[in-house]
Amino acid sequence: MARPLLVVDAPSLLYRAFYALPKSITDDDGRPVNALLGSINIVLREIELHKPRAVVMCFGIDAAEYRVELFEGYHADRPPMPHELSPQWELAPDLYENLGWYVALSDDHEADDLLGSYAEVESEAGGKTLILTGDRDMFQCVDKKVQVLYVRTGSKGAQVVDEAEVKERYGIPPKLVPDFIALRGDPSDGIPGAKGVGEKTAASLLRRHGSLEDALTGKLAAVADELRTFKEMASLQRLDVERPQDRETDRGAGAEAVRARGMNRLAERLASSAG
Repeated sequence: MARPLLVVDAPSLLYRAFYALPKSITDDDGRPVNALLGSINIVLREIELHKPRAVVMCFGIDAAEYRVELFEGYHADRPPMPHELSPQWELAPDLYENLGWYVALSDDHEADDLLGSYAEVESEAGGKTLILTGDRDMFQCVDKKVQVLYVRTGSKGAQVVDEAEVKERYGIPPKLVPDFIALRGDPSDGIPGAKGVGEKTAASLLRRHGSLEDALTGKLAAVADELRTFKEMASLQRLDVERPQDRETDRGAGAEAVRARGMNRLAERLASSAG
């Protein structure tokens, strides 16, 4: 059986690990490494479970300029990055590369756009993709060849989200997730949605009409352009990326790299499994 490509929402994992693990986890100089340790452990766990042919760690900017231009409230209420996380963020790409993982960086798009683009490239080549993230916006990518590994707060393992799971959660197919977000809104991204339309109403409208465009009747017709803008913001942008070649996790080099950052127990585990 062909092995899947694992593409990882690095910002999502770093933030989740930072808040899940105590800042008392430090290197030999007393600098926190909790986000680095936690994010690596999350990825290693999924590697053991799914045996991917390669891993791509995706980084992007917090708010793409074109999305802010569409709606100035986009990501406007997000707090700044905690000062203990910032230096870990800077170290993360090199550390991930030492583990044999590809690192993809975009200076004008968000990590989500990279994740979706790698999934599309892999599907076009006949392969399958697993998207590791804590962002439900990525459910729009799910189809026969793409599944989301959804990292849940307080859970030890990621949940595999397929087409049936998206329909169970939202009552709509994955391709309508941007339409759903436009109607319901997304407070975490600063997208207000349609006034008075919650999750159940949004799903009902889309099941009845088949798409946001066809649902823009009655009261919604008055805010049609605004809702179209929200859908555009919620939709992923296709970026020009190359399909990664197969590459195994380098546990030996990874052990040395994490040991240099004071993560000795992780280094021992990596060295043992490399050996």
